[in-house]
Amino acid sequence: MDPTCRPAVIFDNGTGYSKLGFAGNSEPSFILPTVVGVNDSFLKNLRQTDSSDTANWLAQYNAGVMADLDFHIGDDALSKSGGIYTIDRPIRYSQVENWDTLEKFWQQSMYNYLRCDPEEHYFLLTDSPVTSPESREYMGEIMFETFNVPGLYIAVQSMLTLAAGYSTPNSDMTGVVVDIGDGAPQVVPVVNGYVIGSSMKSFPISGNDVTRFVLQLLQERGELIPPEDSMETARKIKEAYCYSCTDIVKEFERHDKKPDKYIKLWSGRKPKTGVPYSVDVGYERFLGPEIFFNPEIYCSDFITPLPDLIDMCVQSSPIDTRRALYKNIVLAGGGTIFKDFYKRLQNSVKKIVDDRIAANTARLGLDVKPQPVEVNVASNPIQGYAAWFGGSVVASLPEFYDSCHTKEEYEEYGASICRTSPIFKGMY
Repeated sequence: MDPTCRPAVIFDNGTGYSKLGFAGNSEPSFILPTVVGVNDSFLKNLRQTDSSDTANWLAQYNAGVMADLDFHIGDDALSKSGGIYTIDRPIRYSQVENWDTLEKFWQQSMYNYLRCDPEEHYFLLTDSPVTSPESREYMGEIMFETFNVPGLYIAVQSMLTLAAGYSTPNSDMTGVVVDIGDGAPQVVPVVNGYVIGSSMKSFPISGNDVTRFVLQLLQERGELIPPEDSMETARKIKEAYCYSCTDIVKEFERHDKKPDKYIKLWSGRKPKTGVPYSVDVGYERFLGPEIFFNPEIYCSDFITPLPDLIDMCVQSSPIDTRRALYKNIVLAGGGTIFKDFYKRLQNSVKKIVDDRIAANTARLGLDVKPQPVEVNVASNPIQGYAAWFGGSVVASLPEFYDSCHTKEEYEEYGASICRTSPIFKGMY
């Protein structure tokens, strides 16, 4: 059967989680932690035995072959951590550090989770805006050489987020993508489907930092959390109870006046003994996401709030694109799904823009009031997997298959064809 008659496979591999599924679906089939549990017993035996013995060496070789095939990914790998399995994270800070491990992750994703034959489907992979061209070549080599895929398209996550279409209608693929996940958050301006690399800004505080800060506040308050399960408990508390407030001082007063209303109780069981324990969650509910707007309460090395960084990003972009960028600020990643986060961000950016206009008007002594700048922050329930959903939309278009790099092109020109992927008209 012609591969173009089958739905394309979408892989969105992030630092914390990977989203897997087929084009045309409204949500990923699987959302897995991007971890691989590798059996390293062969290496341990190799150090302990005498490699000069031929029989011994053959036994070790056979054991090594079996160990190389014995690995798990996602939650299955985390449940088997310890013993002969070592947890390896192939992606850190949005950059691939271990290609062999990532290849194993893709292998399990195809055969054990999606249960598809890679030779019968086109593939769409995502990458970070700061990914090097060499990394794209590695992706192409693995896909074409190892899995023998018929076609491959590598798209920038920011572009796919805009292609998801839940922001401003008819935005012609122009906007600012605020992508905050577990890895390296980025503020990326996109104009007509192309990233303005010189105006892109990095934000050093990620969703993982919010988890650490919540854990730090709980421990400083004396809450008894099992050390072996501390980060996982803090992550669950963050996802269940944290929200963004408009005024931190008033929020403290509300909690102090009505503690029974705002303080939540988290209950769990210690993983080793099974003994139940409980944690009171108070100020941590709104102080966790507050580090995006007042980062100095978490880290003194970086004190620029996220709204200021977004404003700097837009102001460094071409002047004729700034109004369109302010009008379409799109949120993506699990670190942006806190309740009322988009409202707080929109009000903060709007205040910065209005204050600048007022200051310039007063400084120049203008009698005519300038036209106000519209600031809009788009939010949607799918923003946790916005890049994957955008990939699903893009790969469903008839122009997608004509824009993919094929196996024949790879064999003729080499991996360099994967350095770029064309933007086609159906995206906007």
